[in-house]
Amino acid sequence: MKFSNRKSNKLENISNMEASFTIFQALTEASRCLLCYNAPCSQSCPADTNPGIFIRKFRLKNTKGAIRTIKENNIFGGVCGVVCPTEKLCQEACSATKIDKPIEIGKLQRFLVEHGWETGFKPLERVPLRKEKVAVVGSGPAGLSCAAELAKAGFKVTVFEAREKVGGVLRYGVPEFRLSSEFLDREIEDVTNLGVIIKCNSRISSGGVDNLLKKGFYAIFIATGLLKAYKLNIPGFDLKNVMDANAFLETARSKNRYLITRLVKNNNVAVIGGGSVAMDVANTCKVLGAEKVYCICLESFAEIPAAKADLEMARDNFIIIKPQSQVTEILGNNNNVVGVKGTETNWIKPNLFIPSNAKKVPGTEFNLKVNAVVMAIGSGPDSGTVDLCSTIRYKKNYLIKIKKDGVSTFDKDIFAGGEIVRGPALVVEAVADGKKAAKKIIKRFS
Repeated sequence: MKFSNRKSNKLENISNMEASFTIFQALTEASRCLLCYNAPCSQSCPADTNPGIFIRKFRLKNTKGAIRTIKENNIFGGVCGVVCPTEKLCQEACSATKIDKPIEIGKLQRFLVEHGWETGFKPLERVPLRKEKVAVVGSGPAGLSCAAELAKAGFKVTVFEAREKVGGVLRYGVPEFRLSSEFLDREIEDVTNLGVIIKCNSRISSGGVDNLLKKGFYAIFIATGLLKAYKLNIPGFDLKNVMDANAFLETARSKNRYLITRLVKNNNVAVIGGGSVAMDVANTCKVLGAEKVYCICLESFAEIPAAKADLEMARDNFIIIKPQSQVTEILGNNNNVVGVKGTETNWIKPNLFIPSNAKKVPGTEFNLKVNAVVMAIGSGPDSGTVDLCSTIRYKKNYLIKIKKDGVSTFDKDIFAGGEIVRGPALVVEAVADGKKAAKKIIKRFS
C-alpha cells in the first residue's frame, strides 16, 4: 500500500493514505491506557467494536486476541479506524482525557487490523453452511457488515451491487488519501473469505426485492445508501463546471482524474458546504492545483459539522472558509462559471441547521470570482428505491420506514439499514445497523 508520512496536516498527494502506526508507536500509545473497568470508550462505539478490550489485550501482548476482538465485533474495523470521527465517539469518552489526552483509538485499531493482514493471521473462519439463503441489496458498510455476520452464522449470503465495484460510499465517496482502494479491497476480502458472494453490475430494479423472495431467498436486507446528490436550485446551478461532491470525488478516484485536474488547476473554486465531504473536495482541489478554494457554509465556525482533523487539513492547505454565508447565485458567461454571489446569514432559530432557518443579513452581500463550483450539501435516496418492493413502507423523502428496533420493516422477511433508513450517517452507524439486522435474521431462523 502507498502511504505518506505527513509532518503536518497539509495534504500534498491525493493518492496516498497517511502512514499507520509503527509497532513501537502502537505499543507506546496502548501503554497509556488506564485499563478502565467497564471502559467508557467501549460504551461509546455504535458498532460495539469494544476498544477497551482490544487495547487491554494488546497492552498485555496478546496481539492476536486484540485483532480477533476487533474483527469479530466489526468486520470493517480497519476502515472504521481510518474514517470514523473517533474524537466525537470513543476517544471523546476516553478516561485518559482527564489526565493527558485521549488514547488514539482509531490509529490503534487500524494498526492491529493491518498487522493481522501483514502477518497472515486470520481470526475468522468459515463455518458449515445452513440451508437458508439471504440476499443483501447494496455493498456499502451496512450491507457487507450484515453479510459477514450472517456468513459467520452459516447462512448462504449473496450481495447484489448495482455498480461496477463493491464498497458503496467507501469506494465512491471517500477520497483515496483518506481510504485507499487497496486498503478497502483488503478489508472486503475479509468478508468474501467468509463465503459471501458479491455480484456487481447487478442492479435490483422495480419489484426486484419481491422477485428475490420468489427465487428462494429467506430474507432480504436492503442497504442501498443515498445515491442522489442534492443540488441548490439557484440561478446558474446548471452551468458548465458546476458539479456535485459525489461525482467530483468518484471522478477524482478514477482513471478519469485528469477531468477534475482540468476543472480546478490554476482556477478559483467555490465549494458549497461545511461537512467533512466539503473539506475532502476542497483539499483535493488545492492539491490538484487550484489557486483559491472557498468553502462556503451556513454554519458558524463553532457549528461546522466537519471533523476537527478535516478542518485542520483545510486550514493547513490554505482553504478559505466563509462561515455563516449562503450562495444565492452562480454567475455565468457563455455557459461557463465566472463567479458566485451570496450574503452572510444568521439563524432564525438557534441549533436548527437547515437552509430554511437561515436569514440574510442586509449589507453583507459578496461576489467572488470563481471558475468552478462543487456542491457538497448531502445526498438523498433515489426516487426509484420506492419501487424495489411492494410490501414495505416509505417516508415522503423516500427513506424506508422501519419499526422501533431500527432495522425491521413492515414485512417480516425484509430488513433495512444504513443511510436508506437513517439518512446521512456515519460508517460505524451503518456497520451497527448491518449487525443488528443480521442478529434479527439469525434469531428468526434459529
